[in-house]
Amino acid sequence: MKNFIAHTDDTRQEMLSSLNMKTTDDLFRQIPVKFDGFNMENPLSELETQRKVKSLAKKNKTEYISFLGGGVYNKFIPAAVNYVAQRFEFLTAYTPYQPEISQGTLQIIYEYQTMISRITGMDIANASMYDGGSACAEAILMAHRISRGKFNKAYVSNKLNPEYKEVIKTYAWAQNIELAWFDELPQNVSDGCCVLVQYPDYYGEIETLVKPDTVFIVCANLSALSVIKPPVEADITVGDIQALGIPVNFGGPHAGYIACKEQYMRQMPGRLVGRTLDADGKQAFTLTIQTREQHIKREKATSNICSNQSLIALSATLYLSLIGEKGFKETGIICANNAHRLSEKLAEKGIKTLNSAFYNEFVIEVSDSDLFLKKLKDANILGGIKLDKNRILVCATEMNTQEDIDAYICAV
Repeated sequence: MKNFIAHTDDTRQEMLSSLNMKTTDDLFRQIPVKFDGFNMENPLSELETQRKVKSLAKKNKTEYISFLGGGVYNKFIPAAVNYVAQRFEFLTAYTPYQPEISQGTLQIIYEYQTMISRITGMDIANASMYDGGSACAEAILMAHRISRGKFNKAYVSNKLNPEYKEVIKTYAWAQNIELAWFDELPQNVSDGCCVLVQYPDYYGEIETLVKPDTVFIVCANLSALSVIKPPVEADITVGDIQALGIPVNFGGPHAGYIACKEQYMRQMPGRLVGRTLDADGKQAFTLTIQTREQHIKREKATSNICSNQSLIALSATLYLSLIGEKGFKETGIICANNAHRLSEKLAEKGIKTLNSAFYNEFVIEVSDSDLFLKKLKDANILGGIKLDKNRILVCATEMNTQEDIDAYICAV
C-alpha cells in the first residue's frame, strides 16, 4: 500500500502562489543554509554544569513583591499538592479510556467536576478545558448549537480579559459567528445565540448579573466565588482554574473549566466522568460522555478538543481538598481585605480607585503609568498591569503581607 500524501502538486503550487513563491525551496530560503559554528565552551562535568547553571540563574531577579493580576494570580500552594500530583500514578499523559485500570484518575476528575459545580452553582461540569480563553470560545460555540444555528451573532462584553477576546475572535471567525462587542448590554439581544460577560470583569468590577433573553455565559473568577454570590443566573459558567493552586508558570500552562445547567449537558465539549456501581455493587467511575468525533458521528461532535488538562485539574482538586471549604473562603476574605486595605491607603495619598465594588483587583488613576510602575519596580515591587497612560490594574492576594502593602505605599 502506498503512503497517503495529502497535498497534490496542484495544491502545493496554489499555496506557494498565495505566498508569491514559485518553488518549495523559495519557502525555506530565509533559513540559513549553514552555521558558522557555535561559540561554546569546553565540555563540563555534571557537577561543573550544575554550578555554572546556578551561577547564571543568580543573575535573574526573582524576589519581586507582586501585585499583578489580570487573570494570572500569585497564590499560596500547599507543598502536598505537587508531592501528590507528581506521583507516578498520576504523572502521565495517558487518557483514561480503560476504566478498569484508571479508577484513581477517573475518581479525581469526578471529584474535580463536583467541586467546580459546587463553587459555580451549576448542575454539572466537564473534566476541564485547555484554558480560560478556549473555555469562553467553546461556550459560545455551545450556545450556537443550543440555538440550532438559528442565530449567528454572539454578544460579548468589552470588559472581558483581552487574551480571551483574541481566542474568541479566532473561534468565531472559523465558525462564521458575528461578534457584537458591548460596554453596556443592549436591551434587545434576542437576535443573538448568547451573551458573555466576566464576573468580576477584567477591571475587577463586580456588576449585578441580569439574565438576558438568550443563553447567558458568565466567565467567573473561581477565587472570587469564595466570597461573592455564585453566578446562578448563568446557563453556562466558564473561566480559568489557575487561582486554584496552579503556579503562575510564566503565564501557562493553566486549565479552564466549563459548567452548565443539566439541560445543556450533551452540548458541552470535551468529556465527562460519571459514577456508577459495578456488577459487584461497588463504586466505579467511567468516562460517561465523550462528545468528540472519535466516539460519535463527526457532524454531532461538539468540539475538536481532544483532551483535558487532567494533571492540572488534579492539582486544583488537591488544592481544594487540602484547604477545605472553610480555608477556601478564608483565603478569599484575606485577598479581599488586602486589596481594599491597599486601595484605602492609596486614597490617603491622593491616588483614586476607579471601582465602585471589587474583590481583589481594582483600577487606579495616576498621572503617568510608566513612571508610577518604574518607581515601584525600582523598589522591587511589580505594581500592576498598565492599561493606558493613566490607568493601572492592581491586584492583591493572600501572598501580600501588611509589610508588602506598606512598601507599595512608601514607594509611590
